[in-house]
Formats: sequence, structure tokens, C-alpha cells
Amino acid sequence: MKIIRNIEVPTGNILVVEGDKGPLEMLSLGDYGKEVNLKCDIMGLNRDIDKVNHTKLMPLEDKWVLTISTQYTCHMGCRFCSVPRVKSEAPFKHDINATREDLINQVTTGLSLHPEVKSTKRLNIHFARMGEPTWNPNVLDATKWFINNINHKYKIHPVVSTMMPKYNGWLKYFIEEWMKIKNYDLNGEAGLQLSINSTNEKERSQMFNGNACSLEEIGKIMLGIIPKGRKITLNFAVANWEVDPWVLKQYFNPKHYIIKLTPMHKTQAALERGIMTKGDYTTIEPYKKIEDDLKNAGYDVMVFIASKEEDESLITCGNAILSGHMPPSNLYKEIK
Repeated sequence: MKIIRNIEVPTGNILVVEGDKGPLEMLSLGDYGKEVNLKCDIMGLNRDIDKVNHTKLMPLEDKWVLTISTQYTCHMGCRFCSVPRVKSEAPFKHDINATREDLINQVTTGLSLHPEVKSTKRLNIHFARMGEPTWNPNVLDATKWFINNINHKYKIHPVVSTMMPKYNGWLKYFIEEWMKIKNYDLNGEAGLQLSINSTNEKERSQMFNGNACSLEEIGKIMLGIIPKGRKITLNFAVANWEVDPWVLKQYFNPKHYIIKLTPMHKTQAALERGIMTKGDYTTIEPYKKIEDDLKNAGYDVMVFIASKEEDESLITCGNAILSGHMPPSNLYKEIK
């Protein structure tokens, strides 16, 4: 797969690559480590985090994150996300799914950036850069290819992040097939993350542009689905939206679901619409009360805190340099 642009940022690389239908965007990233940016009582990380600053990354041999695109743009229209602004060059308006080869080639291209790294204890393959992955059946086939063909010295951990699109007629089938891969093919070593953000349906309808299922609809789709290994993640980007644990408990059993709290990342779309985390999102403070309320209701909670450099370098969720924006000049270098 041809690399069109290689943009080096503090935690890794943003790549624009040539897919079968035009340019795609992907990331190859290192990680600070859970001791730096994660609070989670059940993992023994129960200290408060004063502030997450940019620091030395873990060796890629310990953890390597490849975030890849599943579509050439996205039609969900989420108000906090810049990806819908990417213009697809696909030959047909609705032909925006990345091909199976696109998905495979993004991962192998990411691995080729560091031929010196011969193995990793955890290779996160995150279907989350551009696109809504549940629209694309190639995600399932490509993941099976990764299981069978990536060198087993790279311990893969694929993760699907979904907004649970309302008008996707095969959404339940996709979720069920993904959970078979997670539970059986990978013995629990895979993730499913549902973007929830609010327990207020009016707020959810607005933020997801009317294109996401209601909590009741999501609960019905997930009925009977039991995860092996890590629980299913309910993700909340904290932005002054309602987070009521007792609404969640109507649909999501704490035995099977873990809550993840993150900042509302400062995408161009979010900034223009005033959608943001109140206070200093690099500290524990904006998340503390929500975390306590969720724990009191019986949920396990992860608080993931980004550094200022991560957010400003546009490697966080909802960003895409193909939408026309770049990090500040002091945070990137173009690799020729």
C-alpha cells in the first residue's frame, strides 16, 4: 500500500495511504502506559491522576496501536466529529466501505514502519479512524485474516468502536458475529466499544444527528450477548451531557459492561459547536463525580485521560487530516 503522507507526531505517525477507492487515513501509535493515563479500580489503578503530561512512550514491543479506517468518509454526521467533512473519492456516492484488502493493507503498512520491532505483547488493531465499522462486513473477514496470517509474535487485540447506527439493518448480525470472533476465535482477546456519551435521548439524537439507536434499541440488540474476557465497553466522552447510571442499568448489566470515561476531544467540529469537557481535561477533576456515581451503581469504570499533545496532534477520535486540518506546526514533522 502506497504511503501518500507520513506525518510524525509526539506519539507516533498519521499516515495517508492509497486505498482501492482513494486516500484513507490511519495511525501507528505508541502508548504512555496504563500507569500514566488510566484510572481503573478493578485493575489496581485506584490513585487519582493529578495531570497527564506528555512523557516517554512504552516500547512498541510492549504495546503498539494501529488505528485504521473502515470507510472513505462517514455519513453518520456526528456533530463532534470532523470525519464527515472528508470528501470521498469512491466512484459511487454510497460505495464508501474500505475493501478487505484496504483493511489488511493498512495494518501491514503500519507494521512496516518499524521493521526493527519483531514482536509485541499487544497489537491493538482499532477500527476507529474514519467510518462506522458496523456498516462494513469486510471488518469481520479482515479480522479473521489477521488471526490466521499475522505472525503470532504480534499478539493481536482488535477493537470495534461503533455508534450503533439506527438504520443499519444487519447491525445485530454484525455484533453477534464480532462477539463470536471475540469469545471463540480470540478467547476473549478483542474489544467492542459502544459510543453512548449521554443517557438523555434528546442529547443523543442531537449529537448523533438522529442516526444512532436509542438506548432501548441498543439494549434489545445486545440482549443475550455475554462477553468472554474483557467486558463490553460503554464509552462516554464527557461534555456536560447527562450520565445517569440508573438509566444505564435498565439496559446494560454491570456484570457484562464496563464504563469508559474520556475527554471530548478538541476536533474542529466540536470546537466550532462549543462541545467540550469542562475544566482541565488532562486531570481527573472533570470525570470524578461521574466516576463515583457509576461506581456507586455497581459499574466498573475506566477513566482514560489524554495529554494536551495527544489531543492537539489530532490522533484522538473524531479527527482526520483529510478533513483539511493539521496539528500545530510545533507538534508534527512531515516525513518525505
